[in-house]
Amino acid sequence: MFELPIFPLNTVLFPGMQLPLHIFEARYKQMIGKCLESDKVFGVNLIKHGSEALGPLPEPFLIGCTARIIESQPLEEGRMQLTAIGERRFRIQELIGDQPYLVGSVEYQPFAVGQPEELGKDVEQLSPKVRQYINLLNQIETVDLDPDNLPQDPLMQGYLAAALLQMPPNEKQKLLESKSALELINSTNQVYSREIAFLRAVIERGKDQSKSPVSQN
Repeated sequence: MFELPIFPLNTVLFPGMQLPLHIFEARYKQMIGKCLESDKVFGVNLIKHGSEALGPLPEPFLIGCTARIIESQPLEEGRMQLTAIGERRFRIQELIGDQPYLVGSVEYQPFAVGQPEELGKDVEQLSPKVRQYINLLNQIETVDLDPDNLPQDPLMQGYLAAALLQMPPNEKQKLLESKSALELINSTNQVYSREIAFLRAVIERGKDQSKSPVSQN
């Protein structure tokens, strides 16, 4: 186990995914400043109870993902604009209250890969759904993703698929807490079937509304 500064947020970070952050609170300016000085990672955990900014420190979910800063831009009054990238899943074993921000005694908890062949087969079923989902999203809003350029690594594709889903953070947290890579892929696959049907309905509803006569009153 080791100590890790924790940044509780209303978002779920997966390994390999980028996270833009605007740092403005004194406690997090201090925390991020230390990370920048020593090139250390920090933990990103979804908030379970409490608020993201200003006020008492919130209670985080125990499973999170480490984040490494890959770009930082200083702003006025010590504020910062950051881009971090998710690296490794971890579990908080104990919260340590000796800093103005959360610090956890944590241990890494990588996804169990199991049989790579089985994982690869399940990702082959997921991939066309991810491509279809991206194409549907592009009919609603522009998504800066190429559906034909998904990660080759099965687990990385699973992370991307989970991160891409437009659903509440609590549901994404369940995916991050999957017991194995296979469970993550299978659960994500099931969610995609539901979400693709939802997006199709949204798009069709929009088409129907655009065809309806406009009142002249």
